[in-house]
Amino acid sequence: MLHTIRCVLTATVLLGLATASLVAFAQTDSPTEPMVAVGPEDASAGATEVVSEPQPTGETETIPTEDLWSIIRDGGPLMIPIGICSLILVAFVFERAISLRLSRVIPGPFVKRFLKQLREGELDREKAIQLCYDNGSPVAEVFGGAVRKWGRPAVEVEQAIIDAGERATNGLRRYLRVINGVATVTPLLGLLGTVVGMIRAFNNIATADALGRPELLAKGISEALLTTAAGLTVAIPALIFYLFFVSRVDRLIIGIDALGQEIVHVIAAEGIEENAAKKARAAKSRSGEKKESAA
Repeated sequence: MLHTIRCVLTATVLLGLATASLVAFAQTDSPTEPMVAVGPEDASAGATEVVSEPQPTGETETIPTEDLWSIIRDGGPLMIPIGICSLILVAFVFERAISLRLSRVIPGPFVKRFLKQLREGELDREKAIQLCYDNGSPVAEVFGGAVRKWGRPAVEVEQAIIDAGERATNGLRRYLRVINGVATVTPLLGLLGTVVGMIRAFNNIATADALGRPELLAKGISEALLTTAAGLTVAIPALIFYLFFVSRVDRLIIGIDALGQEIVHVIAAEGIEENAAKKARAAKSRSGEKKESAA
């Protein structure tokens, strides 16, 4: 539970920082300074300063950056699929954070009890299979595949563990391709939105006969770049979470494989014969001690 809370908080912080970065980079300040004109020189009275009102040079309204809805609206229609990708990312990050908990993949109490009962001979093949089926965790699935080869050579038991491990691995890696897809697609959507916005901005300048009015071009470019910023805002956290979950899955698989090898030494034919020989030697030793004590 603590690991899940930590993952959720990490996701929230990263998405919040990314959103703040988007707002900060999108902000543009264009203050208008009053124009000062100096009149003709007067030898007796000195120079007279005349303050003139700024002349309108076109539309100088900046892009609203304090309202998220205004940013999405000014970014163009491609902000909609980028927003959908961000919702998909949040949903699957929370799902994987819950599903890849250590207590769910490798439950410690079940593993300790199962291995202890196997070593002490308290389980047979049917009981062990039923315990694995009732637990239902990925490590129990691997244990169940090994127990079905009870009494077979170690090579066959290990192959059963490998086969069951591949099926468990596919379940652990589920939805990771979706997160990787979001990390790949959203920057391309942002770039496409920027290209479309640039084309629209230049077309507006051409049709408005706005030669010599760079503020129109600057505003159009700023609006177009919003999609690139939005795409990177979604893609960067998606890539971070993808790498984190892939690393976590690899560590879980290594742990499951190590536990599976302990099962092999107990239920394989070689292990059964070795345990039987140890028990026979122990029984013989105890009987010899009893005879010596009786004599």
